[in-house]
Amino acid sequence: MTSAHPATIIGSVRHKAGYGRFIQEIVRALPISASFLLVVLTATSARARQNFKVLLSFGGANGANPDDGLLQGLDGNLYGTTFDGGGTCGIYCGTIFKITPTGMLTTLHNFCGQPGCADGANPFAGLVQATNGNFYGTTEVGGESDAGTIFKITPGGSFTVLQSLDFDNGAYPLDGLALGLDGNFYGTTQQGGEHPDGLVFKITPTGTLTTLYSFCSRTNCVDGAFPGGELVLGPDGNFYGTTAVGGSYNDPTLCQGGPGCGTVFKITPTGTLTTLYSFCAQANCSDGALPVAGVVLATDGSFYGTTRYGGANGDGTVFKLAPTGALVTLYSFCSQTNCTDGSTPWADLIQATDGNLYGTTTRGGVSSDGTVFRITPQGRLTTLHSFDGNDGDEPYGGLVQATNGTFFGTTSLGGSDDSCSVSGGCGTIFALSTGLGPFVEMLPAWGKVGAAIRILGTNLMGATSVTFNGTPAKFTVNSGSSINATVPAGATTGTVQVVTPGRTLSSNVPFKVMP
Repeated sequence: MTSAHPATIIGSVRHKAGYGRFIQEIVRALPISASFLLVVLTATSARARQNFKVLLSFGGANGANPDDGLLQGLDGNLYGTTFDGGGTCGIYCGTIFKITPTGMLTTLHNFCGQPGCADGANPFAGLVQATNGNFYGTTEVGGESDAGTIFKITPGGSFTVLQSLDFDNGAYPLDGLALGLDGNFYGTTQQGGEHPDGLVFKITPTGTLTTLYSFCSRTNCVDGAFPGGELVLGPDGNFYGTTAVGGSYNDPTLCQGGPGCGTVFKITPTGTLTTLYSFCAQANCSDGALPVAGVVLATDGSFYGTTRYGGANGDGTVFKLAPTGALVTLYSFCSQTNCTDGSTPWADLIQATDGNLYGTTTRGGVSSDGTVFRITPQGRLTTLHSFDGNDGDEPYGGLVQATNGTFFGTTSLGGSDDSCSVSGGCGTIFALSTGLGPFVEMLPAWGKVGAAIRILGTNLMGATSVTFNGTPAKFTVNSGSSINATVPAGATTGTVQVVTPGRTLSSNVPFKVMP
């Protein structure tokens, strides 16, 4: 089993610079399981190599160490952040970038470009795009109190700080924002708040910030502490997320001093929090421990996620959680010889158009540098790619499935360029094709009759029809990757379809028609 995780150290840290990097360094320094040490350095399969491509190796000046995944924008390009690098202050400040699906990178913003780093520094999380086309995100540090910022940036690179954080209104956000039904953004901070063990906040597109809930408000932090992963909007209009520690159960080996081994929670837009599950409820933490990633809502109505530790082998799990809080452990990592199935996942899962779940592990695989995996909702796991350092190392970010069907992701380390003076390379951006076809997605995936909806896709020029669950809609084709549509009268919740000269494209998730 994996050695003790120093939750007491993490919980006592009052961050000065790089809290997210600090957690990563602790995790990297942890002793690993005996089975993990038996990894044999053999070549990955020819098929995996054929479908996998490194689009870019970061080199410091253009960014370094991307710690979260990518987002496909309305223009069809991919957008993301790097924790370090950039042209302003060497390897320390971070960037926002755009990259084409073929690998051409443009830096949109270098952080710490304003006096005193008022614009923020070290973005640990990725971006979210609103219907107005702008991107929103967070930085871990910088701002007026050096406790992080919440920002807006246009696709052209015009940057605005919406809010500078402090310990009263939240400090050191490691996760991105989620768009709510009301058009506001919701997120979490790792520290700050009333106690101060992190909080949930709401922020309007113009920057008005409201604290919804401060963690560790209940005795022994049974409500959780240090929220991890992005919030996800549920079908009931509430948000679901995780805390890395806290909860009702503590394990003296994995979660020493915890308090607790982590939770999954539900919170209403007005701030009422319900703990759905506390990890390490089962003997030897066979149900998992320390969920640093968030959960994803699947089309079957269940939530799926990962824990970094715990499980049958101590190397993390994939779990399924019903909205009622009933949890099933689907898979325990390091179950295959030499941990070729991966170990210690960090990033959120995604559900792809084939109905399966896809994710990454930061360790394990053929060369011990992490993996990309696919797992069915029933728990059958397939390793799709093992990183070897040259093509990336430690994929802390998750995956995004672009509308052409291809997966894109990042690795925090590795790659062919180590000029940023980080041992083992400055990180990569990669593409992985598994043969899935193109589709369309909506921004947002909900709305009332008459609402304006953006539809993102591939090769949309010449589209002749847009329907919402079979009801024809008025639409305008903006480009090959974007359509404006209006939710038609009589529409019901269901699939959105776009007919193009080449094929009929269906949405990856149902569109929800609001009352």
